[in-house]
Amino acid sequence: MGSVFDVVGIGLNATDTLLLVQEFPPYAGKVAFDREMLSPGGQVASAMVACSRLGLKTKYIGTIGDDLRGDIQRQSLSGTGVDTESLIVRTGCPNQTAYIIIDERTGERTILWQRADSLRLMPDEIRREDIAGARMLHIDGYDVEAATFAAATARKHSVPVSLDVDTIYPGFDSVLKNVDYLVAGSGWPAKWTGETDPFAALQALQDQYGTRLVATTLGDHGSLALHAGQWFYSSAFEVPCADTTGAGDVFHGAFCYCILEGMPLSTALEFSNAAAALNCTAIGARGHVPTRPEVDTLIGKSRTGKIRRREDPDVCARVAAQASPKSAKRQPVPRAVNDR
Repeated sequence: MGSVFDVVGIGLNATDTLLLVQEFPPYAGKVAFDREMLSPGGQVASAMVACSRLGLKTKYIGTIGDDLRGDIQRQSLSGTGVDTESLIVRTGCPNQTAYIIIDERTGERTILWQRADSLRLMPDEIRREDIAGARMLHIDGYDVEAATFAAATARKHSVPVSLDVDTIYPGFDSVLKNVDYLVAGSGWPAKWTGETDPFAALQALQDQYGTRLVATTLGDHGSLALHAGQWFYSSAFEVPCADTTGAGDVFHGAFCYCILEGMPLSTALEFSNAAAALNCTAIGARGHVPTRPEVDTLIGKSRTGKIRRREDPDVCARVAAQASPKSAKRQPVPRAVNDR
């Protein structure tokens, strides 16, 4: 019997209020904003939209409020082909929301967010069969107990687990020990391990948890990954940036797609960087979630010099030399990704 879904995502969604300003105000300052927009987003929900846009059959499991923002989120997911049959509506509860101030000069943003405690997803609200019938599970770990249950269930049924994490959660070891593809936000590996050097931090994570692949996004300098004792680096794409909101979420959705497509790791990082860059060309967490042809076109333009890439010279040089901390101990990974 084949898999019911290519990717099942369990984690956060949010409905954002975007405020576009010509420049950020100084501390305790005051500026007028140019536009106000309601926009659906959220780490895992947006990643599932990206997977669906790339042609995968996806399912999202999470909680929403029964207010206007919850309605907007549900409608946005249904309109992209993501299965929402297991979406849980909390009665009398507001949906997770964020107020995002976007600097129109650069596309950079500042986020203020809130999530009601009653939105917390519990393990007994997740059906084992939804996970067991998937080709891949993608989680963010915010609701630690639910993420622990989901990751352990996936491991029991040999379903690979992808993790998007950018915040330190107490007791998160219970999740990390069952993760196959850990792709952390910039700065998280250092916060978790205490290693300020990204190479040392990623190596420490892999040593401790035996994770198949550990990686980190590097903001506007691309992404860095460690797999099977080898380092991989892919620089970022320089595009007209309208809004960086949701770039990491789309990166994760694209990365799940790449893994399921069996792409070499170097190609997967490049593809995911390109997908994230394209999403930055429009306003909102799902401003421009791209199709496969659009991603391929951007990559093609970069290879012919029509689009520039932005790299971190130090990271690039160290990867070229296959640098790693002298004290690092290499651990075998359980099942290698397809890198030819």
